[in-house]
Amino acid sequence: MTVGILLVSHNNIGTELINTAKQMLSCCPLPTKVISIQTKDSPEAIRIEMDEDLKMLDQGHGILILTDMFGSTPSNIACAVSDRTDIRVVSGLNLPMLIRVLNYPGLDLEELEVKALSGGQDGVVRCHHTGYSA
Repeated sequence: MTVGILLVSHNNIGTELINTAKQMLSCCPLPTKVISIQTKDSPEAIRIEMDEDLKMLDQGHGILILTDMFGSTPSNIACAVSDRTDIRVVSGLNLPMLIRVLNYPGLDLEELEVKALSGGQDGVVRCHHTGYSA
């Protein structure tokens, strides 16, 4: 079972995150695509691009869409397709979230959605001073 991953973000955030994840993992175990939204882009044109990308990524097991910020244009466009039962949208994209998702390529869509949420939340921590200095 393979879930497709679509990153929808401002500028090149998604591209940089997927490139970093691929470098860290030495591969990309799930089919992924990135949509980078610029301020000049038309939401209607992005929606058309997204529909094409969803068709390309769909292998019959659903698609997880990760967006950078809830309430923003990327998130709003992604949420417009979230009424489909084979699509889940998670906002707040960060590197720990993406790594967590890519580390579990055998999970189904609902389980990957949970991993995305936990990875994103668990990846935000406050560093405590340990007395170590470089």
